Amino acid sequence: MAHIPGHGSGRRPDAIADDIEIGPLDLPARVDEALAVQAVAFGLGAEEVAVRRQIVLRHMNNPGARALGATTPDGRLAGFVYGMPNDRAHWWSTVVEPYLRARDNDEWLDDSFVITELHVHPRHQNRGVGRALITALTDGAAESRSILSAIDADSPARGLYHSLGYTDLARRVVFPSAPKPYAVMGAPLPLRRR
Repeated sequence: MAHIPGHGSGRRPDAIADDIEIGPLDLPARVDEALAVQAVAFGLGAEEVAVRRQIVLRHMNNPGARALGATTPDGRLAGFVYGMPNDRAHWWSTVVEPYLRARDNDEWLDDSFVITELHVHPRHQNRGVGRALITALTDGAAESRSILSAIDADSPARGLYHSLGYTDLARRVVFPSAPKPYAVMGAPLPLRRR
């Protein structure tokens, strides 16, 4: 597990406050704790959390799926990220493919590592935790690029993705049962550092 120091002299641009440690996360074993972070960060109710629990557990059975956690000194999860090599047969790909194809960007579905979820508890946001999680996860990817989807609105999350080199590949993407449209974003790997 990598220790990333908090505030102080010599702080790196990608350093995290509060002595958060970034390292491998046994997501199936800590799924409820991770989804509690996601529920607070994303405003999910109990019913949606129950649905997402099954999705996360299914995703983690995919070849190449990996998760990292951001842990506080007392062992609590401050944030997490997980992803996997993209497969055009996965549900997410089948939804976004027509939108990408309409903009001649469907080649991004090949040789890509998908960031499936990235969430940081609000108490730890704006301190570099999300940046450290996503860069550490993609640094270990064998693929040449990364793709993800984010709510299609100006937000700190989209700002973070843009700062890492992600660009909009398709916008106004509608997922079944999602109340807001999403943007599909892609970036070459490794991600851009500040």
